[in-house]
Amino acid sequence: MNRLLKIAMFCCFSVHAWATDVTLEKIRIETDVPAVERGAETMMNVCHSCHSMKYIKYRDLVNFGMDKQKVDVWRGNQPLDAPLLAQMSDSDALQAFGKAPPDLTLMVKARDGGANYVYSYLVGYYLTPEGMQGNHVYPGTKMPDILSISIATEDAQRTEIQGRARDIVSFLSWAADPHETERIRLGYYVIAYLVVLTTLLYFVKNQIWSRLK
Repeated sequence: MNRLLKIAMFCCFSVHAWATDVTLEKIRIETDVPAVERGAETMMNVCHSCHSMKYIKYRDLVNFGMDKQKVDVWRGNQPLDAPLLAQMSDSDALQAFGKAPPDLTLMVKARDGGANYVYSYLVGYYLTPEGMQGNHVYPGTKMPDILSISIATEDAQRTEIQGRARDIVSFLSWAADPHETERIRLGYYVIAYLVVLTTLLYFVKNQIWSRLK
């Protein structure tokens, strides 16, 4: 009997997981400065009121190459070394949504599917027959449709919203690993150094063994 109950529970959970499973849309992430800056601007306009990015500082945005005047507007009277903290406090967020919105710095790394998951989530909103908002990727989400794709009726509107979502994902992908380009460039130098060092050690080894012979 216990075994039958376990099998029945497993089947129920499996059906539920299958019912909420969706195919994520595949996108190409742009990591150039204009795309990341557009994503940062959209992020600051529509996401920053609720979500923090505590591992990214305003100085990081400037160092990456973003327009300093824009960054100055975003940070207001905060110093350049201040992190991108949400404008809404956790207590206000709890009262409004029932839970504090997550920090977005590592969101692309934290989700299975990475950038594809975040993009599919942003463009996955729809309206139910009752006029309520739902999300194909995360049915139980508390976050509203910040890009308004659920009420977009024209193809041009949806295309524009999808472009904004890609820009947000580009920014979040950069924020999850802001030193990736620098690290890859340094890796080339390290590999070149190791090749030269290995070559020199090979010649030294030949010199030593030639004397022993």
